[in-house]
Amino acid sequence: MKLAATILVLSAATPAHAVELPADLVNAAHAYDQAQFSNDIPTLERLVADDYVLVNSNGTVENKQQFLADFNLPGFKIDPYVIEQPVRKVWGDGAVIGGLVHLSWTQDGKHQTRVLRVAYVWAKRDGGWKATYAQVTRVPQ
Repeated sequence: MKLAATILVLSAATPAHAVELPADLVNAAHAYDQAQFSNDIPTLERLVADDYVLVNSNGTVENKQQFLADFNLPGFKIDPYVIEQPVRKVWGDGAVIGGLVHLSWTQDGKHQTRVLRVAYVWAKRDGGWKATYAQVTRVPQ
């Protein structure tokens, strides 16, 4: 099963292990999230680097084209969510953003839910932030 669970919604809480993110990264991450929730492939294509790698919660690995293809599947829809326990690391033109997500989505006519830890690596390239890597790990129930 393909799961395009590359997800990111920034929470209002900023724990000690999280830092403030640059405004342009916040904007890019927000646009990425909204594009996932609305299956906006052109926006995702713009915000995901050509060398993007996604490690899904089932251990499969996808490239940019495979990731984007999930959003073209009939009936595929990721429900909006809030990220908990945020982790934010920023250095120069790179950042890691992640946390805990209670993900729900519809695929192949079935509504599914999963608790996940997500981590995204963002890089500033050609003046804009791009998602370059994502890893999604199931949290044992």
